[in-house]
Amino acid sequence: MHVVIDHPTRDREFAVVQQLAPQPRSIADTGLDEALLGDLVCKHLHESGVLDIGRLADRLALSGAVVDEVLGQLRKDGSVEVLGQNGGSSGFRYGLTERGRMAARDAFARSGYLGAAPVPVSLYCALLKLQTIHHGRVTERAVRAAYSGVVLAEDLLERLGVAMNSGRAMMIYGPSGTGKTYISSRLIRLLNEAIWVPHAVVIGDAVLQIYDPQIHCRLESEQPASLLLDQGIDRRLLCCSRPLLTTGGELTMDQLEIRHDPISRQYHAPLQLKASNGLFIVDDLGRQRMPPAELLNRWIVPMEERRDFLNLGGGRHCVVPFDLILVFSTNINPLDLADDAFLRRIGYKLPFGYLKRDQYERIWRQELDKRGQTFDATLLDHVLTELHGAEGVPLLPCQPRDLIDMALDRQRYLDRSGPLTADDLDWAWRNYFVQLEFLE
Repeated sequence: MHVVIDHPTRDREFAVVQQLAPQPRSIADTGLDEALLGDLVCKHLHESGVLDIGRLADRLALSGAVVDEVLGQLRKDGSVEVLGQNGGSSGFRYGLTERGRMAARDAFARSGYLGAAPVPVSLYCALLKLQTIHHGRVTERAVRAAYSGVVLAEDLLERLGVAMNSGRAMMIYGPSGTGKTYISSRLIRLLNEAIWVPHAVVIGDAVLQIYDPQIHCRLESEQPASLLLDQGIDRRLLCCSRPLLTTGGELTMDQLEIRHDPISRQYHAPLQLKASNGLFIVDDLGRQRMPPAELLNRWIVPMEERRDFLNLGGGRHCVVPFDLILVFSTNINPLDLADDAFLRRIGYKLPFGYLKRDQYERIWRQELDKRGQTFDATLLDHVLTELHGAEGVPLLPCQPRDLIDMALDRQRYLDRSGPLTADDLDWAWRNYFVQLEFLE
C-alpha cells in the first residue's frame, strides 16, 4: 500500500537523514563486510540464474557502482562470469561459475536471508535516535483533529493527548465494548511524520529483516526525482509512515525476542523492533498465553532505560534503542495484572467507562446518518428506557451500531424498507444479548 503524507518539514528532515545515511558509492561506504555482500550477490544469482548490474542493484537496493565493485571481486576469485550483453543493450549479464554455485549453497547453509542488502546495526541505532517518537509535538489541535467525529468525553480526550505528548507508556482499561481498541488505534493519527525503515539490519553475522509490509506503510516520492541513483538517501532505507502494531491474545513471549528458524535459516526480528519509532498496542492484556506478569516484566528495563537487550544466542547480544510508545489495553482490573513497581513505570492509566445518555444519543445519530436512516427521538427513548433502563444494561459505544445493523438485517429479510420500528429494535435486542431465562 502506498500513500502520501504532506509534512511541512519534510525537506529539512530529508536533508538530515541524507547526511546520516547517504547513498553508498563503494563497498566501504555500505559499512558491510565484503564477504557478506559477495554471499548475497551469489545467492541472488543462484536464485535467478542470470542478472545484469541494473537488476542486481534493484534487488540489493544498492547503487550500480557498489554492485560493480562486488562483481569485480567475485570475478577475481572465479565465482562469477560474464555471459554477454543483455538483449542488445550495453549492460552485461552475469552468472555463477561452478565455484560460485558452491559458494551460493554454502551461503544459503549459513543464512537463508535473500533480499536487499542490510544496513549495519550501528546505522540503524543512529537512525532510530534521529527519528525518535519521543519528540513531544502532539498538540490539543492535533488531538481534536484526530478524533473529529468521535464521541469522547473532554477530560479523556485531554488525558489521551497529554499522554501521547509525553511519549510514555499508557494503560487503557475499562469494561469490554467501551471503545478502548478503536480509540487507541486512532492515536497513530497523531504521529503523521514520515520515517525511514531499513529492509534489514545485520548484527554480527545475523541478518534481521525489519521492513514488514503488514506493519510498515510505504510512502510515495521516497526521494526527489532529480537525484541520480548514486545520490540521495541510502536506497536500503524505505520511506514509511510511523508504524502501528497491534497484538492481542495471540502474542507470545518468543515474539518479543530474536528468533532463529533452523529450517529457513533466517533470523526474525522481535515485534518491538519492527514497531520502532511508532506505536505498539498490546490489546486484551491478560488474555495472552503467558502470565501477565511475565509479559509486563519483559518491558520494565526497556521502559525505564529506553533501550532493549537483544539476544542472538551463543553468547551474542546487542543493545538497541527502545523507541516506541507502548499502549496496554485491558478489561481486567490493572491491579490484578501488575504490581506497583510496574504500574509506576506506566506513565498514564486511563479509565474508559460507560456512556452518558447524551453521548449515546450522539453515537446513535451518527450511526443512523451513515445508513441513511431518519432520527426518531421517540424510538431512541424506547431503546434507552424500555430496553437499557428496564433491564439495567449499561450504555456502550458499540451498541447503537450493532442494534441498528441487526434491526436492518431483519428488515432486509422481511423485504421491508423505511424507518426502523420499536419491534425491529426489540427483536435486535433479544438476539444481541444472551437470554438468561433459557439457561435456567
